[in-house]
Amino acid sequence: MTVPADTAPLRKARGAFFTPPTLCRFISEWAIRGHSDQVLEPSCGEAAFLVAAGERLRAVGANGQLGRQLHGVELHEASAKLAQSAVIDAGLSAEIRIGDFFSISDLGPFDAVIGNPPYVRYQDFTGAARLRSQEAALRLGVPLTGLASSWASFVVHAAHHLTPTGRMGLVLPAELLSVNYAADIRRFLLQRFEKIQLVMFEQRVFPDVLEEVVLLLAEGAGPASQFQLCQVRNLAELETQTGLTSTWTPVDVGDKWTPALLSAEAFKAYTEFASSGAFGNLQTWGETTLGMVTGNNRYFAITAERVRELKLEATELLRISPPGSRHLRGLTLTLRAWNGLAEEGSRCFLFYPDADQPSAGASRYIDQGEGLGVNRAYKCRVRKPWYRVPLVSPPDLFLTYMNHDTPRLVANPGRLHYLNSVHGLFLRPEYRELGTDLLPIATLNSLTVLGAEMVGRSYGGGMLKLEPKEADRLPVPSPALVEAAGPELRALRPSLSTKLRQGDLLAAIKQVDRILLASHAGMERGQIRALREARDSLFGRRVARAST
Repeated sequence: MTVPADTAPLRKARGAFFTPPTLCRFISEWAIRGHSDQVLEPSCGEAAFLVAAGERLRAVGANGQLGRQLHGVELHEASAKLAQSAVIDAGLSAEIRIGDFFSISDLGPFDAVIGNPPYVRYQDFTGAARLRSQEAALRLGVPLTGLASSWASFVVHAAHHLTPTGRMGLVLPAELLSVNYAADIRRFLLQRFEKIQLVMFEQRVFPDVLEEVVLLLAEGAGPASQFQLCQVRNLAELETQTGLTSTWTPVDVGDKWTPALLSAEAFKAYTEFASSGAFGNLQTWGETTLGMVTGNNRYFAITAERVRELKLEATELLRISPPGSRHLRGLTLTLRAWNGLAEEGSRCFLFYPDADQPSAGASRYIDQGEGLGVNRAYKCRVRKPWYRVPLVSPPDLFLTYMNHDTPRLVANPGRLHYLNSVHGLFLRPEYRELGTDLLPIATLNSLTVLGAEMVGRSYGGGMLKLEPKEADRLPVPSPALVEAAGPELRALRPSLSTKLRQGDLLAAIKQVDRILLASHAGMERGQIRALREARDSLFGRRVARAST
């Protein structure tokens, strides 16, 4: 049953993603253990968890007074009414209150808090609602930054409504494991609970949502020094509980939890060498920055043929790396390669006319843009004139940030400008010559490509995204190590270029590993193998999600 006024865009805006029954049953059966348990679903939507919880209470011997045990809160009035109907249709009863979870002061305590908190990104999570949620988290000693999405404060506030030994089972975005703003949430969970278990999926649980999810199962009065991780392929394997389980102890309570996915041997090798003198982070070499934001790449990035049609002058154009990064698979984007892209019809020019006296051709194109409404796009209308894109200097190296396999560093000897579909790395003066020459080669090693999986963000579509601050933390060979291995790495260039053109990334990595990791960093063969297998495992998870 769907309320006509409640459209998919409206549900998305308030972070309402309906949960598969299998997840609801699994969490309810884990969280509810006694016939008298009091249960809360703090954002109940259409009561998927409340129905599963009622069925679980019946199974463990609850009497007919379930309306006194099942409690829900729902901000959206139409959904709350649907929830009440769903509960009644299931032969159950529940107290469902309409309102903001953060504004209701007389709830609980509860033996179990379960649910799928709303997921609204920080850009859209604004105003009074954000302020109330931040204040609620801060009262429990958890400061949340402006980058926090809505689920973060829900976790803290939900825990506040538990009895000291109660249980909390939530469906959360897997960014819990890795994003910086969740560090205080991770710290809070380890301090608040005695036992924590995370359940990860290889395949997507919500087909229409790109975000990967994790189940958080937390119980008892903390603190905890470690947590369990259970990895399953899909919902069917969750039901049979045949996944692989491991235990991980974070070095610091606020650290990312992504290393929990590594084998013990891989984790040891990674932490030992990533923090050794042989490796540092990318920030040691230079600064990673965003590319130019045009407001409309299809308008501003144009082909050579379009340049000729418009009769634009050379002074009104800038040479750019074409939008996207599919062409950045090698070690260098030379001017020869760029000319080839231009001849093939790639958008290799940025429209950049004179602000005061554009040529006749440029003026016609500006008029066309205004006819299409390009000037009304936000990034265009806030600049004057709207058709002058703010420039970013050409970088020493391009860094791909949306990747299927792994981020690539590509030298930019032609001093091409770049759009925000890639990042730029500006090397420190003392490392510019060495880095431009060898860093694209040296970063093709098993530790760095595993590090990309660790510091980057995995998206359900199978892509690995690396923002500038995450790129800063990417573990890469130190300048000293690269310089020491320099002659041998240079000798690899022809072979690596061929393998990369053929799409054989693994063969390229093996060649670099042999020189950089084994010969110069002193890494043992078993350690290299463990790093490679760990990266393949994390990569495999992304591919599995993309295929589903």
